[in-house]
Amino acid sequence: MTVTDLTQATVRLRAAGCVFAEDEAAVLGSAATDPAHLSELVDRRAMGEPLEQVVGFADFCGVRVRLRPGVFVPRVRSELLVHTALAELTTPGKTVVDLCCGSGALGLAVREKAPAIRLVAADSDPLAVACALDNLGGDVFQGDLFAALPEELRGHVDVLLANVPYVATEHLALLPAEARLHEPRTALDGGADGLDVFRAVVAGAADWLAPGGLLLSEVTEAQTEAAVAAVRAAGLSAGVVEDEDLEARAVTGRWSELPAVTALR
Repeated sequence: MTVTDLTQATVRLRAAGCVFAEDEAAVLGSAATDPAHLSELVDRRAMGEPLEQVVGFADFCGVRVRLRPGVFVPRVRSELLVHTALAELTTPGKTVVDLCCGSGALGLAVREKAPAIRLVAADSDPLAVACALDNLGGDVFQGDLFAALPEELRGHVDVLLANVPYVATEHLALLPAEARLHEPRTALDGGADGLDVFRAVVAGAADWLAPGGLLLSEVTEAQTEAAVAAVRAAGLSAGVVEDEDLEARAVTGRWSELPAVTALR
């Protein structure tokens, strides 16, 4: 693209209210095949479609994740789940499940840095499953939570990544229009307090985790106490991890055949 093309794109994006218009114009310009294509991409972005869906990818935790329109866009804060999972994967041959996987971004980022794992992903949304297959190449299944997983994994999952929807239903209207209008509600709506899907995952986790296996799920600060209580009620030992730079928080649950340890770490 020429400087003039990018300048015009910047002007149009700024008029549409894009705060980082110049940066976004550069990203769109790199994805466009010609000026006409750039104009089409700018139109989509100006109408409020997420930049990552417009260009067809998101850069997340050091990997490029392919995206399709209508698929949840991975958030930077979810890198906390990746970092925490990698700390568990110090030996090869571990089994990792990316549940509610969306695009498969979490599993892809973990596998990039720990290639000796077995990675399985699952989602209830057929569009998300197709997108995850784009990224992961295989072992992606469609279905409702654990029902989607191969039975052979029962009792053998070392790390269970479960980036479930956790926005309280009444708060959906407060989300940015990009999320409300262009991402599936099923990837956002966590029920009355945002923890409905989380509780369902926690309730079934012990059946699928290997001894010592770890569940990881993102929550808000306000949800932490209730989430920890749910983990303990399911017989898992509970923990909380945080990253102030990412403005991220996750609750962990570790499975043991021994009685659960309830102290937070």
